[in-house]
Amino acid sequence: MPKLNTIAQWKAISSALIVALAFHVFAGTSSAQSGPTMEGCPVFPADSIWNTPVADLPLAPSSSAFINTIGATRGLHPDFGSGTWDGGPIGIPYTVVDASEPKVDVSFDYDDESDPGPYPIPPDALIEGGSQSAGDRHVLVLDRGSCILYELFSAYPQQDGTWQAGSGAIFDLNSNALRPSGWTSADAAGLPILSGLVRYDEVAAGEIRHALRFTAPQTRSDYVWPARHQASNLTAAQIPPMGQRFRLKAGFDISPFSAPVRVILQAMKTYGLILADNGSAWYISGAPDPRWDNDMLVGELAQVKGSDFEAVDVSSLMRDPESGLAVQSAGGGGGSSNDGGSTGASAGSSGGGGCFISALLGSGGS
Repeated sequence: MPKLNTIAQWKAISSALIVALAFHVFAGTSSAQSGPTMEGCPVFPADSIWNTPVADLPLAPSSSAFINTIGATRGLHPDFGSGTWDGGPIGIPYTVVDASEPKVDVSFDYDDESDPGPYPIPPDALIEGGSQSAGDRHVLVLDRGSCILYELFSAYPQQDGTWQAGSGAIFDLNSNALRPSGWTSADAAGLPILSGLVRYDEVAAGEIRHALRFTAPQTRSDYVWPARHQASNLTAAQIPPMGQRFRLKAGFDISPFSAPVRVILQAMKTYGLILADNGSAWYISGAPDPRWDNDMLVGELAQVKGSDFEAVDVSSLMRDPESGLAVQSAGGGGGSSNDGGSTGASAGSSGGGGCFISALLGSGGS
C-alpha cells in the first residue's frame, strides 16, 4: 500500500473519496430513476406514479377477490402486434407531429369533461382499428416539440378538416398534473393512454420503465389514485375499481420465456399493470409495430395466468390526490434482475472511481 507521509496527502485522499462516492451514488441513482422517453420527450416525469416501481408495496386487501373477478385461470393476451386485424392495425397507434402541424377544432360528445383544444391532429392521423373501425377509435398525437400529448376517444375526421370525438384530453408530459376529479379522458379511467402502452423500441432496448395499461370485463363504479373516473354501475366489493394496480408475483419464473416476453413480464413485476378500461380480461395494451412476432406474443403470454398476479395498494406513494407525483424509495426506481429480467443501474456499479483514487495515491511501494 502507498505510504502517506503528509497531512496534505490525507486531506487530498479524503476529498477524493468523498467525490468518488458522490459520483457513484449520483450515477447509479440518476440511471435507476430515469423515466421512459419518446421522441426526445419524457413520458411523464421519472417520479410519476406511472414510472414508479411497485414491487415492494403491500397487497391490496381485496387482492384475491379482484383476481378471481377478472379471471384467475385466464391467460394474458397482447392487444397489440404486427399486421392487421379486421382491416386495422393491431394495437393502439400514435402519431408524432412537430410545431408546424396546424391545430384544428374538435367537437366532443362529452364536452363538459374534455379539454377544448384546438388539437394538432393531421387529417391522416392513425386511428385505432383503422379508418373504418367501429370500435374505440382512439387517436393519440404527440407533439415532440412541446412534449404535449393529445388523445381522443371515438375520433372521426370531418370534411372541413375538424374532428368529432366522444372525449379528449391534453397532457403535458413534463408534468405530474392529473385531470380534475371525476373527469374522463380518452380512456375510461381518466388516465393517459400512451404512457401505458407496450412499445417495440422499449422491448428491443431491453427494459420497460413504466406500468402497463390493461382491461377487465367488469370494473366497480369507483376509482382509486391515480385514476380520475369510473365507468360502471357495479358496486360489489370483489370487483376492482378503475386505476387499480396489479403486479406479477415476484416468484413467477420468467426465465423460460423468450427475451422480448421476459422484458414485458419483468415490467409487470417491477412497475405492474394499471386497470384503465372495460374490456376483455387481462388484455395488455400496446402499439402496433411490423416487428412484433404475433405467434410468440400470443403463445407465450397466454401461459401467464391471472392467478400469477396480485393487486397492490399504492396509497403509500400518494403525496397529493390531485397529482401523479409518487413518493420515491431511497434506492430509486429501476427494474430488478430476478428471473432473467433486465436490471437497473445501482450505486455500486463499476466505474472509474477506483482508478481515480489510485492515481491520487501514486504508485509507491507497500
